[in-house]
Amino acid sequence: MKKIWHLGLTAFLAVFLLAACGTATTEKPEVAGTPKVEEVKADFPITLTDAVGNEITLKTAPATIVSMMPSNTEILFELGLAAEVVGVNDYDDYPAEALGKEKIGGMEFNVEKIVSMNPEIVFAHESGLGSGEAGLQQIRDAGITVFVVKNAANFEETYTTIETIGQATGKTVEAEKIITDMKAKVEEVLAKTATVEKKKTVFVETSPAPEIYTPGKNTFMDQMLEMIGAENIAADQEGWFMMDPEEIVNRNPDVIIVLYDYIETAVADVYARPGFDSITAIKEKAVIQVDENTTSRTGPRLAEGLEEIAKAIYPEAFGE
Repeated sequence: MKKIWHLGLTAFLAVFLLAACGTATTEKPEVAGTPKVEEVKADFPITLTDAVGNEITLKTAPATIVSMMPSNTEILFELGLAAEVVGVNDYDDYPAEALGKEKIGGMEFNVEKIVSMNPEIVFAHESGLGSGEAGLQQIRDAGITVFVVKNAANFEETYTTIETIGQATGKTVEAEKIITDMKAKVEEVLAKTATVEKKKTVFVETSPAPEIYTPGKNTFMDQMLEMIGAENIAADQEGWFMMDPEEIVNRNPDVIIVLYDYIETAVADVYARPGFDSITAIKEKAVIQVDENTTSRTGPRLAEGLEEIAKAIYPEAFGE
């Protein structure tokens, strides 16, 4: 079940969040010795369009919020809304403060509990619509505002998500700061990997044997590998799929990235897998475990996730 949940979180759609209207631009007074900084402040009431095409009008910044997805929660906390968040997904584990929030369920959420909290807004997520649309409608019918956040398929769409949640919560300045910092980190990573002379082939493993799943083309992971100049050996197939161990051996990756941590011996198991001793990654001791949450949750830590992947594949570019 955990594997299915992990795969569900990474099933991204490649469409952009609609830009929000109703913002006004003001300028901070210029201080001697510092550059002029423009701030974009939320102008309530504000109307935004969510992932399912619903126009959501907010009269004021919400004082109570329920977040139904870990990526939403990470964005909300980074925006400085810890006090406003009253309910979170069962899988929310970052930041640590999120662990102390009331839980509302996972893919199968507790409608009655959410309604009893009476939040001013619920941030749902497009990835949960398949099993949760009926429940979301019950929440709407109870008079609670539901904003469905779009799946982000790349960094630009992740920035748009952060910007939109910032607009909906009156935290536009904070959102722009997060985006600026993320872009700087991405540029730093790309500058370092651009100096790599030999392009490496990579296999990304998201679940262990006997059902070894990997991301193919048109996945966020495949795009991140391409960004840093690495070749995904599974890019000839679409989406997330199961690859036979013999095929992994045949494709002979230079690096194997393990993205799950619910098995303590995950890396050791890959090294011990029958027939894998001929793979370059095994010979070169290049099987590396990378934090799945940092690399898959489309929120503020995603740029750090890109850096972690880049260091795993090209440690020499980072002086490691």
